[in-house]
Amino acid sequence: MTKDKDFKKLVRARMTETGENFTTARTALLAENQSAQSGTDSNIDPQILRFRAKTLRTFMPDGRIVSVPTKRRALVLVLIEVLAALDADRVYDEKQLNAILGEFHPDFALLRRELIDYRLLERNAHTGEYWVNPNPPTHTGSQAQEMAGLEVFLR
Repeated sequence: MTKDKDFKKLVRARMTETGENFTTARTALLAENQSAQSGTDSNIDPQILRFRAKTLRTFMPDGRIVSVPTKRRALVLVLIEVLAALDADRVYDEKQLNAILGEFHPDFALLRRELIDYRLLERNAHTGEYWVNPNPPTHTGSQAQEMAGLEVFLR
């Protein structure tokens, strides 16, 4: 997840410059940063990077979700990309969150439920407010397998 406000400014500047959407611009900037570093400096497994690139090409070729992955690991990666569009310092009401998620896929309720299930988003059931979980928990069981190695993209 993108928490660094300076990086978000760079992403938004690239969006203005190239016409790309947030996810595409963010991915391109991360890839540029990755290639600027030597391969030994990177702490991200190359296999994870290949998986991410293939998954995003397949399910989010233009930054929107063309189909929701049935494999949970791919779904987690897509959810992390969607989460990057949310501001970590903001509280959203359900209507605002639905509008943002709806830009990615018409089934915004599915995306919202999955983000909550993986505890990437938190919610207050009484007020209907949602926010990015600043400290996603350590997952256990099947969620731990699905998230393995993908936590590096939650920055």
